[in-house]
Amino acid sequence: MTSTLIRGRPRHATSRTAVRVAHAVLGGAAGVVWLVLPGMTSVARDPVPVARAGPAASAAAAERDETTTTDLVLPLVAVGAAGALAAYGYVRRTRRARSRTTPGVVSVRPPSLTPADLERQARTALAVADDSVRTSREELGFAEALFPAETVEPFTRALRAAETELAAAFAMYRRYEQGVPQDEVTRRQALVGVVGRCAEAGRRLDAEAPAFDGLRALERGVDEALEVAEGRFRELAGRTGGAAATLDGLGRRYTASAVEPVTGYVEQAKDRLVFATGHLNACRQAADSGAHERAARHLRAAEGAIAQAGVLVTGVERLAAEEREAALLVPAALTGAEAEIAAARRSGGSDVPAGELRVRISRADGVLAAVREQLTGGPYDPLGALRHIARAVEPLGVGRAGVVTAAALLVARSAVGVAEDFVGTHRGAVGAEPRTLLAEATRLLAGGAPGYARADRLALDSRELAERDVRAHGAPTAYPGPPSTGLTGAVLGGILLAEEPDGGPPSSFGGPETRARRTLP
Repeated sequence: MTSTLIRGRPRHATSRTAVRVAHAVLGGAAGVVWLVLPGMTSVARDPVPVARAGPAASAAAAERDETTTTDLVLPLVAVGAAGALAAYGYVRRTRRARSRTTPGVVSVRPPSLTPADLERQARTALAVADDSVRTSREELGFAEALFPAETVEPFTRALRAAETELAAAFAMYRRYEQGVPQDEVTRRQALVGVVGRCAEAGRRLDAEAPAFDGLRALERGVDEALEVAEGRFRELAGRTGGAAATLDGLGRRYTASAVEPVTGYVEQAKDRLVFATGHLNACRQAADSGAHERAARHLRAAEGAIAQAGVLVTGVERLAAEEREAALLVPAALTGAEAEIAAARRSGGSDVPAGELRVRISRADGVLAAVREQLTGGPYDPLGALRHIARAVEPLGVGRAGVVTAAALLVARSAVGVAEDFVGTHRGAVGAEPRTLLAEATRLLAGGAPGYARADRLALDSRELAERDVRAHGAPTAYPGPPSTGLTGAVLGGILLAEEPDGGPPSSFGGPETRARRTLP
């Protein structure tokens, strides 16, 4: 069946044409009735006496003849005029329909999207769906602090379903970027599938947004939710000071490369907390004055900033713990790597040509020697050292020693965590490409040892590309207020949706259709 979007005339236009043709036929029928009406009247008339011949009779006969001629001519003229008007109207409407460009009548097949257009659409859909999932996860965390698990379970299920759809969309787009499938038609279908998966993820969250609002009932009062937010704020304010001391200690103990992944995180956390302070105060004032909708908007803005401050502070704390764990693991990893090299020499590399194997072994020996030199030469980067060890052994193609696998896991987990933190706290500027790499790295990390090395590389690439996006985006400068308000960081972090001069509404639990619902009345 041909779609009505690509036919020459839509269905409603066809029905109107049928009505107009019916009107023309009815007009012609009326003319015919007018034509035969005199004859019908003369037959039905009562009998009259036959007039005698004479002048008077002849005049009367002539008058009757004249009337009869008029009665015959006028209906014929009317019928002809009606037909001409109908024909003219049909031709005029046909020409207008063929040349019309207004919506509602499509005279030619609409132009299809180019592959570049479809790619842009898919990338936008991925970024929006990912933002929606991240924001929904953040707000759900605040709801879980107030309500039992069984009460929030429907929203947890919706979030998990959205995460599943989004993960599938990222996997499809990743394969598309790698050239799979290859034929143009199937590649177009793959992009359409990506958009569809993202739409389904958003739909799952949109469908639960009204019930979620009903559960939290912020528009009816924010007292309990505000207490939770203020409690988390106070806890983070204390941890931020400790994170600053931790970061300073990392800088003194290890090289700059060890600290680089979280450089600036403490300052950004403080910036988010400054933003949260202003909105917590505004929320309290609005609630005291009875402006509950305004209070709800300020509370959501504060919750978003508090959540991101928590991510940034936790990122510093986690990296410090990972560096300490790595420092303890490096000596054992060196021993395990040496055992791997010895096994490769004995086996002869059944799957690798002898010459290539010797090159790989020599390269691995050089890496291990460099790591030992770092250990004795002063400050070094423990995670970086483990990364070098794991990558040196990987090409040998022998059974990985348990300690080397543990080193690869620690390195990959740290890289994925660093990329996740950066993307999540800068999502207002990060595009689909870094998110896609991060999703693939997360999938590989969860899949076990064979994917650890690849997950590490993809996570590092994701972080690098995300930083590039942030640099290209630049700091938004069009928003009012002094820099100390934290508004710029809130927009960059996606806490505010940048839809209004004041930064826009705060992002809330839900998909693309509902996440911006808390606007000022």
